[in-house]
Order: sequence, then C-alpha cells, then structure tokens
Amino acid sequence: RRAGDRRVADDDFLGMIETEVRRDPHNLALREDFVTLLIGSDPDRAAEELAAFEEVGGDPARVSLLRARLMAARLRGSTAGPPTEPTAADRTPAAADRAPVAEPVPVPSAADGRGGVWDAERPAVTLSDVAGLAEVKQHLETTFLAPLRNPAMAAAFGQTPGGSLLMYGPPGCGKTFIAKAIAGDLGASFIHVTIADLVSKWIGDAERAIQSLFRHARSAAPCVIFVDEFDALGGRRTSGGGGSQAMRMMVTQLLEELDGVSSVNDGVYFLAATNRPWDIDPALRRPGRIDRTVLVLPPDATARAAILATNLRGKPADGVDVARVAEATDGFSGADIAHTAKVALQQALTASMASGQVEPVTTEALLAAAAGVTPSTTTWFDEVAPVLEYGVDDGTFDQLRAYRVARGMR
Repeated sequence: RRAGDRRVADDDFLGMIETEVRRDPHNLALREDFVTLLIGSDPDRAAEELAAFEEVGGDPARVSLLRARLMAARLRGSTAGPPTEPTAADRTPAAADRAPVAEPVPVPSAADGRGGVWDAERPAVTLSDVAGLAEVKQHLETTFLAPLRNPAMAAAFGQTPGGSLLMYGPPGCGKTFIAKAIAGDLGASFIHVTIADLVSKWIGDAERAIQSLFRHARSAAPCVIFVDEFDALGGRRTSGGGGSQAMRMMVTQLLEELDGVSSVNDGVYFLAATNRPWDIDPALRRPGRIDRTVLVLPPDATARAAILATNLRGKPADGVDVARVAEATDGFSGADIAHTAKVALQQALTASMASGQVEPVTTEALLAAAAGVTPSTTTWFDEVAPVLEYGVDDGTFDQLRAYRVARGMR
C-alpha cells in the first residue's frame, strides 16, 4: 500500500468516529474509544479529547489510565515510523474495567503480520442478579432465552443453537450488565468488544479483526459476542467518501460472519447494544440476522434502590432510606444514580475532613445531590421523539411507544 493511501484511510476512520462523537457528545464509551484511537496517531489531539472526556464526566480511573497511555505514546514517539506490534492492552482497552477473565486464546496473525488476542470470560452473574426490570427480563425470556435453554425442543422445530439480539435504550441503563447476565444464564463464554477493538487506520484491518473475533467465538462455543456502541460499527452504508467506503466494508464483513458464509455459527450468540437503533444498517436487521430487539429502559424503583445500596455498601451511611431516594430519582439511569451517590460521598468526605471525624452520608444529603442532577435519559428521549414521529418503524419501537404513553410523554 502507498503511504498516501494509509494517511487517507487513517483520516477516514478517525473522521467517522469523530462524527459520531460530535453527534452524541455525552456518549462516554464512544469518547473513550476515540481517545484510544487518537493516542497512537495524534497524541496532541488525544490530549485535547481526553480533557473533553474528563470534563463531560469520564470515569476518573479511566482518565488516569488513558493519561498514562498517552504519556507512554509520547515517550515512544508514536507519531514517527511504522506501527509497532500491538499489545493485549492496546487491543482490548476496556479489559482493565472488566471482571477477571479466562486465559486468552491467541488469534492467528492477520495477513500483514499483526496478531491479536480476544479476552473471553465466564460471567458469574445471571439475570436473577439483575434487580427489578421485570418487563425486560420477561421479554428476554420469551423472545430469546427460552428456545436457547431447550435445544432439544428447538431442534425439533429446526432451530440451531445460536442467535442474535439488539438491545437499545438510553445510555447508562445497564445493557452491558444484562449482556453478561445472558451469557451467565447460557453458561457461555463472553467477549466484550468496543469499536476501538476493531477499527484501525490500516485498510482491511477492521475486516480481519471481525473475522478473527468470530473465529475465536466459534472455537470457544458456546460463546456470547457482545458489541457495545453498535451503531458506530454497524451504521448505515451510505454513498460518499472514503469513510463511507470503510463503513461499507466493515458492515459487509459483519454480514458475512453473521450469515455463516464461511463457517457455521452453532453455539455463537451475537448481542449488540446501541443508543441509536435508527442508525443501524437495515441489512443487519433483516430476518435471520439481528432480528430480535429488546428495549432497556431506565431502572425501575426496585432496581434504583439496589443500585444505590450497591454504591453505598461498605461506606459510612447513617441509616439511609434507599427506597425514599429511589422514589426521588425516577427517570434516572443507573449511571445517574451512581453519580448521585458519588456526589453525596464526596460531600460527606469534605465534611469529615473539616470536622476531624467521620460524617456519614444521610438520606437528606442524597436527596439534595439527586436534586442537582439532570437525568441523562432526558436528552435521549428528546432525541428519539422525532424518530418516532417521522421515521420508518418496522415494529422495533413498539415497546418504546407503550412506555412513552404510560408515562404521559408526547
């Protein structure tokens, strides 16, 4: 390949991700992926995006890790010379935040000599560990899990083990946790994939990464592949420049793997999560591919109380009435509730340091913190309103329409 072609491919990929970030600036997972991609190619710009990631509420631990990687990239002089052999940490940037994983199985090297490793874990959680969300769990059970749990019955009706599911809804509402719980219910390995794990500035690398991902999953079957921020990978293939061409190539490769053109996908379960289901390429949603959907809404009162209790566990708390706080946080995402608890804990720490003794978190402090938080789900519901009003709906949004009617939303 010519150097000029590589630079164009680099700009196209980064431009594609940057467009998604600018369109959804509060999508923390996508912002983190964008920073990760920039670290290896443009450290100065990565520093700017890292500052923006921190400003909009990026997790401090992730910020520190990314800052360390940025410093290392600058020390290596990553902007000069050919790319170096990627490490497992570079290949899976979110691995440090996940539960302990099984021993990784090496993936065969790609044609250009670059190898990769996919981390597979065995989740210990199941859907019984998901507090509340009874309607979501019931929908998952009837439309997805029941046939998978009874393979003999499914085989009698010509169904093979495997399946695909798209989860959509506001950000921060637990789609990743539910995906792990599904893998736990199925007794399957779990591979968590983000856009940064797949996208590369080199032409053809993304398609090879998708191939290796499915090859690994087939060898580890039963295995759940979970792709987060799926709209960034499986977005609509539109006519246009090089960025659109790169998108078409990735989606086409994904379609081939889902269809099992070169290999059988028995025992491979493909789960995807997105905040923007209307941006998914229609070819991916046709029958036989990712044709089942479930709406993951903001947590109900039971789930909110459980999330709050989890975030306060082991911390100084003075008989906090979690049910009362849960009632006051109606419409909050799980991330919003975790942020509320974090704010109250920080305030209690400040008070404790001033008084010289432990000042526990109280119900009133949590209620005051909640009053200062604007639910992040509000923006998503505002964004989806015109889609429901003017977009083409194949039935994907039936659950969402019913929810909006029940809550008196226009």
